[in-house]
Amino acid sequence: MTGKMYQHILLPIDLNQAELWDNTVERAVSYCQAFGSQLHVMAVLPSFGMPVVGNLFPKDFAANARKKAEQKLQTFIAERIPPELEPRCFVCEGKIYQEIIRYADYAHIDLIMMAARGDDESAYALGPNAERVVRHARQSVLVVREQIAASGSQPLS
Repeated sequence: MTGKMYQHILLPIDLNQAELWDNTVERAVSYCQAFGSQLHVMAVLPSFGMPVVGNLFPKDFAANARKKAEQKLQTFIAERIPPELEPRCFVCEGKIYQEIIRYADYAHIDLIMMAARGDDESAYALGPNAERVVRHARQSVLVVREQIAASGSQPLS
């Protein structure tokens, strides 16, 4: 095999639940360090510009939301990702799974790393965005289970 195993790794983050991404971020950082990969970190905002909902928000709401999300993403990266990785980061707007797939194709991503919440009630299910990315992405997708709450539940036999 020639070249790097993974040249570009995409880490899409839900900024509203950033604390759920600890294991996934740790894994992405490890992969980037091991393979010398470029890390891409993205956050997707819902589309406020659609005619149906656009009129419900103040005129500058979308621009302010984007600016706030960009600041939040920069803070997230500064707190959790070593600066020597020099991650590429951005915020976009649209349907989450579609934007992840679109960017992965555009940026020639080799691996998409996503978190899956692993509490008792959803331990064997993926969220809708992770499920759609797994199903439709051309790239490999690594779904990292975040902590599963221990409450005496038994694994499936």
